[in-house]
Amino acid sequence: MDAGDRPARLTVGVLGAGKVGSALGAALAQAGHRVVAASGLSDDSQRWMAERLGVTPSRPDKVVAAAQLVLLAVPDDVLPSLVSGLAATGASLRGKMLVHTSGAHGLSVLDPATAMGALPFALHPVMTFTGRDDDLNKLTGISYGVTAPEALRPVAEALVIEMGGEPVWIADADRPLYHAALAGAANHMVTLIAESGDLLRRIGVEHPGRMLGPLLGAALDNVLRLGIAGLTGPVVRGDANTVRKHVDALILAAPEAADAYVALARLTADRALAAGLLKPEEAERLLDALGGNIWT
Repeated sequence: MDAGDRPARLTVGVLGAGKVGSALGAALAQAGHRVVAASGLSDDSQRWMAERLGVTPSRPDKVVAAAQLVLLAVPDDVLPSLVSGLAATGASLRGKMLVHTSGAHGLSVLDPATAMGALPFALHPVMTFTGRDDDLNKLTGISYGVTAPEALRPVAEALVIEMGGEPVWIADADRPLYHAALAGAANHMVTLIAESGDLLRRIGVEHPGRMLGPLLGAALDNVLRLGIAGLTGPVVRGDANTVRKHVDALILAAPEAADAYVALARLTADRALAAGLLKPEEAERLLDALGGNIWT
């Protein structure tokens, strides 16, 4: 990174000093910027402001007034009203860097502020935050989905690098699909594993995590290295009878999970067939076992 691309040392304000906002604010402080104000409503946010950011709570307009870089770290559905509210109050936004952390939103959500002279950035950390003390350590080496006007791209990328991350440029129009890919992998994985753990407990497995951990670790390593070629199990083997037994067992034990299993098995068969891992006749038998042909 050239010296000319490095953002000057900035005063930073955090609107939404929750799990994400407090961690990124602390990362910016570690990079040499100065957190001067923050806002947040929950008890946890109040604690993180003190412990991670070293500030006391302020009103949002005070945060904006005090900072050169304003970090907007609020839930996706809250972000539009926050930005429009700031613009409606006549807050002094000209020349201020407005950085939101939403994965799903691009730059248009910042339009009311941009029209008043704010500089828009979308920097989404590709990481899950729990509010634990190790959140800040998780930031080292992660990717950020970065979107900004072309003229501001070097500054956006420099901020990410300063926080120890890797900037990955995401076109504005692609932000919803980008976020769907991340949420589908990470969030739905949690649901699937929790469901598997519950099913194992139901049949008497005392420590499902011990059973699942090595299996899931190997499966994750396989797919990250090999893609769909790392697929194993009854679908890619074309074991239609086994898959049908799975569905029947789930219908009896956990009918709410059966539909999800069928949908994922069909998608798995579709991808395996397209990759040449599954023969067409095996795919047909699988789809019959799953209740219909999705390729007609």
